[in-house]
Amino acid sequence: MPLVPRLFGVIAAVARDSFTLDVRSLGVFRIGLGVVVLADSILRGRDVQLMVDADGFFPPDLMRAFHGTPAAWSIAFLDDAPGWGRAVVAAEGVAGGMLAAGIWTRFSTAAAWVLVMSVVQRTAPATNAGDLWLIAMLFWSMFLPLGTTWSVDALRRGERGQPAAARSVATAALVTQIATVYLGAGLAKCNASWLSGEAMQHALSVHDHGNWLGMAVARVGWLSAPITWAVVAVELVAPFILLAVPRPRVRAGLVGAFVLFHAAIWATMSVGLFAAIGITAWLALVPGSFWDTRCGVSSRRGVAGLGLPANLVCGTAAALAAISFAHFWGLLGRPPLPRPVSDAITALGVSQEWSMFGEVPRQEQWAYGRAVLADGEVVDLLRGGRPLDAERPDGGFWSLPHHRWHKFLWVLPRPRVSVFGPPTAAALARQWNQRHPPARQVRSLELRFAVRTLGARPAEQDVLLGSWPPREHGAGNLERLLDAADGRGPPP
Repeated sequence: MPLVPRLFGVIAAVARDSFTLDVRSLGVFRIGLGVVVLADSILRGRDVQLMVDADGFFPPDLMRAFHGTPAAWSIAFLDDAPGWGRAVVAAEGVAGGMLAAGIWTRFSTAAAWVLVMSVVQRTAPATNAGDLWLIAMLFWSMFLPLGTTWSVDALRRGERGQPAAARSVATAALVTQIATVYLGAGLAKCNASWLSGEAMQHALSVHDHGNWLGMAVARVGWLSAPITWAVVAVELVAPFILLAVPRPRVRAGLVGAFVLFHAAIWATMSVGLFAAIGITAWLALVPGSFWDTRCGVSSRRGVAGLGLPANLVCGTAAALAAISFAHFWGLLGRPPLPRPVSDAITALGVSQEWSMFGEVPRQEQWAYGRAVLADGEVVDLLRGGRPLDAERPDGGFWSLPHHRWHKFLWVLPRPRVSVFGPPTAAALARQWNQRHPPARQVRSLELRFAVRTLGARPAEQDVLLGSWPPREHGAGNLERLLDAADGRGPPP
């Protein structure tokens, strides 16, 4: 046989095996997705007044201007009444529960995608890479047979005639999506901060994205460089193994390794649901032999595909995702994408800008809310009213209410996001005054952000993000410092 046809035959065989997913793995993946969506709704309920209501951190008009395109759609924008936004968040939880149980699976998957997209776009400055990954996976999932097994739909339908596996444009898109997330993250880490072996030590600080356990790990100096280099190597190599070596044992090893990888992230860093979303993604890739060993060999036969219309829609979205990735990394040059293409990528939620922790500067940063109360006491409103400590507050970002506050305050000094500073200060002061007696009312509030560069010549900058009552604020030197570090991408 000629070499070229033989090579194409090998590539086709590898692709067939790489993109064939067991329906039992897809069932567990569906359960994980549903639980994550439900958990996201519940966790967002803690701050629904501040982050979703029109008089909170993100006034609708400012948010629409922030997006700059109607392609960044959200059904939460349909009505500015407080009850509507809260209903959207609650509906997200209902859709997540239905998806986890496998009730009207196709519908509940689509509903979850619409609602998660809506909530994320409504609260965009508090969005992390995990939210965007979740949206992309929900989109591909609309074309997958997630309800074939371990679902209410399967119980109603019975197993007769149901396929054992799925292979289609959608399975290829899902597997490639997972590989792309890690490849993008690995490429973004090919810089001095990671190659020097220092990045993890700084990232695990509570003044970056670490928690107390992360700080403890960071203090073990001899661990920093090996962990840093290992993360870069794994993120660069694993995508190629995933796509090119579909042997069951290899894939099972990858799944196990990345579940542990995300568990370690969850334990040491303040990243919200990012780690849970990462673990969920890998559940779809568990090889069928794993279930055969533990549940008995399945009596099902056959492979589920997609009809022509679904293939065309999913294939078009996959092409847009590929364009997004190629454009982000300059493979198509640096001119902006045509507006219809960029709007389509935004509207479908398949943007591929995975540059998490691309640059980790040698610096510490923190936010605090200096509030003067009616009785003269000065407290930190970002930390529940504890006595103000403006000099590296104990606990750093870890001492904020939760990761969404961390993520929002992290990006608030950036020029494009800074418009939300004044409404944030006003919303925090209003909420505090609603909950406290006259003697404890806020009389003035300043939201501030500080950055301290580390090294032989340390320097510190402090900037006013917003105030209540309103007054002039700006960034100055800190703005330039943050712009210089902006290549690190959106933190997870």
